[in-house]
Amino acid sequence: MKRTILVTGGAGFIGSNLLRLMVNKYSDYTFINLDKLTYAGNLENLKGLDSFDNYTFVKGDICDSNLLNDLFNKYSINAVMHLAAESHVDRSISNPMSFIETNIVGTVTLLNAAKYAWDGNYDDKIFYHISTDEVYGSLGETGFFTETTSYDPRSPYSASKASSDPLVRAYYHTYGMPVKLSNCSNNYGPYQFPEKLLPLMINNIKNNKELPVYGDGKYTRDWLWVDDHAEAIDVVFHKGAIGETYNIGGNNEWKNIDLVELLCDTMDQLLDREVGSSRSLIRFVKDRPGHDRRYAIDASKIKDDLGWEPKVQMQEGLLATAKWYLEQEEWMSRIVSGAYKEYYSKQYNS
Repeated sequence: MKRTILVTGGAGFIGSNLLRLMVNKYSDYTFINLDKLTYAGNLENLKGLDSFDNYTFVKGDICDSNLLNDLFNKYSINAVMHLAAESHVDRSISNPMSFIETNIVGTVTLLNAAKYAWDGNYDDKIFYHISTDEVYGSLGETGFFTETTSYDPRSPYSASKASSDPLVRAYYHTYGMPVKLSNCSNNYGPYQFPEKLLPLMINNIKNNKELPVYGDGKYTRDWLWVDDHAEAIDVVFHKGAIGETYNIGGNNEWKNIDLVELLCDTMDQLLDREVGSSRSLIRFVKDRPGHDRRYAIDASKIKDDLGWEPKVQMQEGLLATAKWYLEQEEWMSRIVSGAYKEYYSKQYNS
């Protein structure tokens, strides 16, 4: 069937990569991109999509119930891909309230708008909530997160997401709303805001700045190429069962220090520097509070049930990521300088 899909947070890192895939792939679908354009939302991530007839951008907040009601009515929205979220752990430690407002209150406001607009007629409707593996807490040396792992969040960010996930499920069990959920591991790739590990390190290496690594550097994460994640979202949206949750992982575990060292060597090669020179920039810094030791995703359910598995491993993805950021000097300089925020203020009077 033809779809009119509201994508929240579509100007962010994962959302923009998802829209680049979906808008091109599904010409008979209409995509409404709702984004507040906070510091991490960047319309430059979507350059070129505004020329597509099946794509519309709306600047707005998922906490604005009047705006959401108007959008559902105006565009006859019959599906939601909910990605809008405050997502940086360090920022959640310094300002937890903004995470509560966006990730919890915003999600419920969006659920209510869908419930009101659909008015119990849930035929061919989908509310797809995209979440994180951080809701599960921390693993030891062995084991993996499955879809039935108990939630044990350790930061205000993960706690806010751990609150939003069961609220989505509650609307399925209480009101019969057709929901789907997925929890993903660490994404990496193009268009990521440079407060996150890899773009931060790439930019610092390029400019011969110190590379801050928390604690002993042995914190372990499963890394997922962002285009692999976009394809997984596409698969879950179209083939996933109503009421089900799917873990999306990269089968790609790396300790932070090992990943940073690999990036250093990759950057030395790309910048034609002496091998090992970038590693000299590494500095171990005071650990952040509540730092989870290890995340690892068991993605067997989505593979067995829906036929999806990741394609890109770290060496390939890291090289492509480093090349992209080095080639996007203007994008990076505007992000770092904040120049793009001035444009938004002028363009949208806010």
